Amino acid sequence: MPDDSRRVVRVAIPVESDDDLRALRAALLAARASELAEMRRRGDRLSWGYGDEGARESMSSAKDDRERRWQMLDRLIAALEQPPPEE
Repeated sequence: MPDDSRRVVRVAIPVESDDDLRALRAALLAARASELAEMRRRGDRLSWGYGDEGARESMSSAKDDRERRWQMLDRLIAALEQPPPEE
């Protein structure tokens, strides 16, 4: 990705309590685990040689997409663990 396309996205999510914050983190962790499982499943199918050449190209692209989604969830979870900005 070219450096000029890099952006910072700020997301504000109202939470009513620490319990809500824990629930949000748990939901993101579950989503990240799901993406990781799917990424590995697709990677295994690729390494085992499933499908024809076109199908393998499609699986490779889908695996890359899942990896990108997993990385973004990982960044979002890390951002939740940062102290809130001073206002």
